[in-house]
Amino acid sequence: MSSDTLSIIQPDDWHLHLRDGDALATTVAHSARVFARAIVMPNLKPPVMTVADACAYRDRIVEAIPAACNFQPLMTLYLTDKLSVDEVQRAHASEFVHAIKYYPAGATTNSENGVTNIESVYPALERMAELGVPLLIHGESTDPEIDIFDREKVFIDSVLAPLLGRFPALRVVFEHITTRDAAQFVEQQQASVAATITPHHLLYNRNDLFVGGIRPHFYCLPILKRNLHQQALIEAAISGNPKFFLGTDSAPHSKVSKENACGCAGIYSAPVALELYAEIFDQWDALDKLEGFASLFGADFYQLPRNTRRVHLTRRKSNVAAHFKLGNELVVPIRANETVAWSVHEESQ
Repeated sequence: MSSDTLSIIQPDDWHLHLRDGDALATTVAHSARVFARAIVMPNLKPPVMTVADACAYRDRIVEAIPAACNFQPLMTLYLTDKLSVDEVQRAHASEFVHAIKYYPAGATTNSENGVTNIESVYPALERMAELGVPLLIHGESTDPEIDIFDREKVFIDSVLAPLLGRFPALRVVFEHITTRDAAQFVEQQQASVAATITPHHLLYNRNDLFVGGIRPHFYCLPILKRNLHQQALIEAAISGNPKFFLGTDSAPHSKVSKENACGCAGIYSAPVALELYAEIFDQWDALDKLEGFASLFGADFYQLPRNTRRVHLTRRKSNVAAHFKLGNELVVPIRANETVAWSVHEESQ
């Protein structure tokens, strides 16, 4: 294989927003083009709070999968103060539900139903630890006194570290980490604690959001940080450490909702996500580490079989569309009207 081609086991996306309704025709097709499986976030309106909700949502996703794609949505439940131990038990017994998602109330899009008091969910977390159900954490403090760039570090110190001390057997994915503090924290924990890293936090920092004017399509939560944190994430992603794996956090919002006086947080990366990961790994001379990060470590953590199909990439520039349909609206993807350096050109058995 030349340095201009790359073949890896088909990857999975361990953190994905697909939305619902008419949007699924676009979002599902974009992710299913490359990824075999995806952990689907539950922050719909209303949120996915029960196994019955998750199964119904899964059915809607499956209906939107293109005929040529073999894509498996892995469902999650939304952790609220009222999640019962019985529902945790049902989730564990379910064929389709693979994790439970913790949003601090008010931390991000559609998180108003999230946890307001961590102690209120101790019974559910204790049962999750006993059953081995993963807890997926949006790790930001929502205290209004905390600087937005410090939310992740404060959350680690005030919530996550004490939580792991209380429930050492709890399996945790620290989602879309954005700081050196988070990368170092995950590295220091036992094997039951892992983290996902997005393409946008690897490729960009807060200069990209603010320099030359506010660029709303780079606004996401957790927010882009300074370049020293970006560098720490790159080092973690290309390290070959199985604690770190791919999770795009691809989050579609309409062009109108992004480009207004109070723009939504979220970056839509699904159309070119794998190509962007290849670009960053190539830039740091670490293409040999991409398969582990993208295709192996996440499956191993979730205790699922590794995929058997392969995906092939070529070092060949391709153009990114200015926008895509999102129901009756438009969504602007990452790198809109620009190019990516790698192209996915075929999949084979």
